[in-house]
Amino acid sequence: MDKNEIKHVIEAAMLAAGRPLALDQLRGLFGAEQPPERSELRAALDELQADYAGRGIMVNEVASGFRIEVRPAMAPWLGRLWEERPPRYSRALMETLAIVAYRQPVTRGDVEQIRGVVVTTNIMRTLMERGWIKVVGYRDVPGKPAMYGTTREFLDYFGLRHLEDLPPLAEIRDLDRLTAQLELAEGGFGAETAPGAAEPLVRPLDPELPAEPASVASIAAARTAALVAQAEVAAEPDATQSADVIPLQVR
Repeated sequence: MDKNEIKHVIEAAMLAAGRPLALDQLRGLFGAEQPPERSELRAALDELQADYAGRGIMVNEVASGFRIEVRPAMAPWLGRLWEERPPRYSRALMETLAIVAYRQPVTRGDVEQIRGVVVTTNIMRTLMERGWIKVVGYRDVPGKPAMYGTTREFLDYFGLRHLEDLPPLAEIRDLDRLTAQLELAEGGFGAETAPGAAEPLVRPLDPELPAEPASVASIAAARTAALVAQAEVAAEPDATQSADVIPLQVR
C-alpha cells in the first residue's frame, strides 16, 4: 500500500470514528499481516495537517490520539447549526476544575481550603458525570477522603495533549490582576499583591477607612460618635456643615 492510500484510510477513519484515534488504533485498521510502520503513519498525518492548512478544518493531536476537528475561528458561523444552547457552567464549577487540574491529586477539603468556600456535592458530581475528573486514590488520614485528578477526556475536551500544555499559573495571575484593576478603576480601589499571596488583594485607597469588618460594638461606637458630632454642629451657629451630615470616618 502506497503512502497516498495510507493517508486516505487514516483520513476516512478519523472522519468516521467521531473520536480521537491513537496510532495503534490506526495501525490496526490495516490488518495484522503487513501493517504500516508507526513512522509511516506519522508521515501520513503530517501530510494531512499540511493539506488542511488554511482551511476550516484541521488534524489535531490530543491526549487520546488524532482527530479531525473544526478550527476555533469557525465557531461564530457553525454555532447557528444547533438550536439548543451549549451548556453553561458556573464560575464555582470552573474554579473547582482548575484547582483539580493544577494541584492534583487533591481532596474536596483541599479545594475548599483554596477557594475559601464550601464545594457542593453537585459540583463534584457534575465534573465526574462529564468525565473530567475521577477518584485516583484515598488520602491516608482519618476519614480516608477521596483524592481527585483529571482524566484523558478532560484533556481531549480542552484540546490538550498533556497537562504541561495548560497555561502557566503566572500568566493567569497576571490576567486576574489586570482584570481587577480595570474593574475597580472607576470605584476608587486599587489592586495590590500581599507578600506570599497568590491572588491580588483589593483594598480601599482611603487609609482612614477601617481594614477590619464592622462589628456590633464598632457600629454602636460609630452611632454614638455621630450623635456627638451632630450635637456639636448644632451648638455652633456659624457651622458650615449641616447637622444631618455624618462624617465619612463615622460611616
